[in-house]
Amino acid sequence: MTDNKAQQGYNFTQSESQTMIAQMVRDFAQKHIKPHVMEWDEAQTFPIELFKKLGELGLMGVLVPEEYGGSGFGYLEYVKVIEEVAKVCGSIGLSVAAHNSLCTGHILTFGNKEQKKKWLPKLATAEWIGAWGLTEANTGSDALGMNTTAVLQGDHYIVNGSKNWITHGKSGNIAVVMVRTGEKGDSKGISAIVIEKGTSGFSAGKKENKLGMRASETTELIFDNVRVPKENLLGNQGDGFKQAMKILDGGRISIAALSLGIAKGAYQAALDYSKERHQFGQPISSFQAIAFKLADLATEIEASELLIYQAADMKNRGVNVTKQSAMAKYFASEVCVKAATEAVQIFGGYGYTKDFPVEKYYRDSKLCTIGEGTSEIQKVVIAREILR
Repeated sequence: MTDNKAQQGYNFTQSESQTMIAQMVRDFAQKHIKPHVMEWDEAQTFPIELFKKLGELGLMGVLVPEEYGGSGFGYLEYVKVIEEVAKVCGSIGLSVAAHNSLCTGHILTFGNKEQKKKWLPKLATAEWIGAWGLTEANTGSDALGMNTTAVLQGDHYIVNGSKNWITHGKSGNIAVVMVRTGEKGDSKGISAIVIEKGTSGFSAGKKENKLGMRASETTELIFDNVRVPKENLLGNQGDGFKQAMKILDGGRISIAALSLGIAKGAYQAALDYSKERHQFGQPISSFQAIAFKLADLATEIEASELLIYQAADMKNRGVNVTKQSAMAKYFASEVCVKAATEAVQIFGGYGYTKDFPVEKYYRDSKLCTIGEGTSEIQKVVIAREILR
């Protein structure tokens, strides 16, 4: 069902570039990620050198044009990258997504030519790791209530405040930060500004000790009279909230792809195990209780994939994706949690141990229903769009 002709006509046959990228990422993940997954998870290690290697392959600048050192691909290829990484490790998939779609994506979409030339080549190659700051301790879904301020004094903005739940907050070299330049609660009172690591008064705070996604670093960002050149403003003063909402439209496709990868990883592990595990003289996959779980998951994962690729295709074509990206993120993230939960159930007691992969899929999956807008917020967005 569609209410927009621009949504119609997407051919879901995988292109040559998607096939090539998927195989490259699959090979890379098996060699460089899979052997270290639990080691990084247990120690909460953010493996910066891994991201440098990903940068060498062009996977940290998937959407960045070649003139700025990127791969110059579109959202269909980008979704494949995130999905294939997340099949092996949700944490690494999350960090690849945050770097590409949030920090890099914001500069790519709203930066002027000089700003793009200055920052994109470093981000696209992972010479620099990017962070993006919107959320604060008391302003999760209520972004207009933010307290971080930027006051223009001469040629510099003076930034004060803090941000929470920031991916790469400590290890990042650069951050795109939403700041209040006008009245609290006014959507035109928010601006987006770029702050480089090493700027006096700019520091990382507490690193969060998380349930899952433990190899993806999450910290506070703290701003104490940080002097930022006014030429670091992205777009016009007061455009920040509008910019952030557009970036989140793309970011939701990222989290949907992340959800899809985790769901596929958990499902495949459960499917394989169900064929190998024997009870009462037969594989447990022969029992209807298990077979029906697998049937439900297979169906819902494919439905997620179709929603995601519709949104990605629309994004490539410049069509408004607010509704589709929210639908894809909402549905795929809930399916992700279901897939991981059912995978643990199919593994039984073994699924509750760290000797098998589904335990980690289970812990990682939950963030997908929270990050970049909770499932409840996605329903608010979807409802608003269909009731226009």
